[in-house]
Amino acid sequence: MSPPTDPATNEPYVVEDCRGLLKVMSDGSIIRSADPLVVLTFPDDGSVESKDLLFNSTHSLYVRLYRPVKTPPNTKLPVVAFFHGGGFCLASRTWPTNHALCRRLSAELSALVLSFDYRLAPEHRLPAAIEDAKAALLWLKSQCTGPDTDPWLAESGDFSKVFISGESAGGNLTHHMAVKIGPTGLSPVQICGFILIVPALLEKELTRSELECPETAFLNPETCDRYLRLALPVGATREHPALNPFGPESPNLENVDMGPILVIAAERDLLIDNNLNYVDRLKKMGKKVEVVQIAEEHAFFSIKPISEATGEAIQAIDRFMNQTDAGSD
Repeated sequence: MSPPTDPATNEPYVVEDCRGLLKVMSDGSIIRSADPLVVLTFPDDGSVESKDLLFNSTHSLYVRLYRPVKTPPNTKLPVVAFFHGGGFCLASRTWPTNHALCRRLSAELSALVLSFDYRLAPEHRLPAAIEDAKAALLWLKSQCTGPDTDPWLAESGDFSKVFISGESAGGNLTHHMAVKIGPTGLSPVQICGFILIVPALLEKELTRSELECPETAFLNPETCDRYLRLALPVGATREHPALNPFGPESPNLENVDMGPILVIAAERDLLIDNNLNYVDRLKKMGKKVEVVQIAEEHAFFSIKPISEATGEAIQAIDRFMNQTDAGSD
């Protein structure tokens, strides 16, 4: 165990440094930077409006809603719930990259996008984020059935065409929502599909893409291991059910109706083999799952929100949403 202070200075020292934005000190205190990982200004053509709502008063969690400005009156739009990435430790709906991404999603999918925050580790280790994701979807259900529906959701939200999505850690949360809630668990809200973008899902053994991942990668083995140490319950391993969908303590997925699933994988991602294994194992169980591979690295979707690669991913999401809609008619 590390001493609580540096003997030379009698001051706490850093024992975990996560991208310079999160520091765990030797005395157990945590220092968080208010800055985002990527400080950029993205163009805003004014085609999408946004606003924040409190969805969980217990934990002071907010959702940011996005809606195309020129939505005709009485036009119902598909609803896309989105959970951001960040290794369960970083990021929020307010980060410029996530904000620009969700604006683009709303504009190019012609959708009402809901970007949900959740509690972060290590202050709130898993399964806290999974619990918050479920609470977010139950809040969405309340907006469909309750007396205090937000005007944008009331005017523009099509609750028969709801999609759950997320990137990296958010893709992990999306998997858990497919298992815990599935397509019918929010009735009368109809979940038409689940979209997992470079999902943070691992198995017991290291894969080839993990072993061969270069140190220069955005998500390299050292960073991945740090996220695991900070996010999982103390003492937990890769086999923890929050992380490993096929581990010994994870639910048996054979008879679980997970609904249609789209996995977007990045070819230069440490997680690519795990993502493809996830798809293969679900297919062998008879699940309706497809995968699209993008020639990019981990987290490209939010780190590069206006890139061609992100546009390619959005096109794949659009096709998936339209195909799923057609299949449900």
